Amino acid sequence: MSDLDETSEATAEAPARKRPRPGERRLQILQTLASMLEQPGAERVTTASLAGKIGVSEAALYRHFASKAQMFEGLIDFVDQSVVGLIRQVTDREAPGPNQAARIVALLLQFAEKNPGMCRVMTGDALVLENERLQERINLLFDKIEAQLRQSLKVSDSNTPTADAQVAASVLVAFMQGRLQRFVRSGFKRQPSEHLQAALARIL
Repeated sequence: MSDLDETSEATAEAPARKRPRPGERRLQILQTLASMLEQPGAERVTTASLAGKIGVSEAALYRHFASKAQMFEGLIDFVDQSVVGLIRQVTDREAPGPNQAARIVALLLQFAEKNPGMCRVMTGDALVLENERLQERINLLFDKIEAQLRQSLKVSDSNTPTADAQVAASVLVAFMQGRLQRFVRSGFKRQPSEHLQAALARIL
């Protein structure tokens, strides 16, 4: 079960109704899209296949989302909120330094490991042939992660990270992206967290 599924566990356990409450169908569409992306080697998801999986017409999808791109934006919103939340957990509890940076990387890789469909979104694999702005949003997400890692790794009292911190943050993001790509391309068999502490020790 993905984290997105867990957000509506109460909904899933509720008695069946003929007509979903406002927002329930929208969430169901996003959950189904995420689950379809979790299939190793899955082909590009079409609105027809998505509608068929849910058991509604394509027109029903467009009552909740103006386009398929908007559906993917809903998943990216979830990823972005999750990443921000995980980073805040670390920065609230741990002082800046290599340990803080390592903990951020570990939590983000564990999030992707638990949510294979979201991992395909994070790598851009699920966004091929989709609207270009979706990939731009993912690029901005990793820019945000790198900026936080620079702050975590700065060793001076200045608000400006050192050159070493900038290089280390860049290497960490490249490492993360490589681990996520390998996870997707292996059909979700090569876990992002594999030998993670040893790998991070070599970088930091």
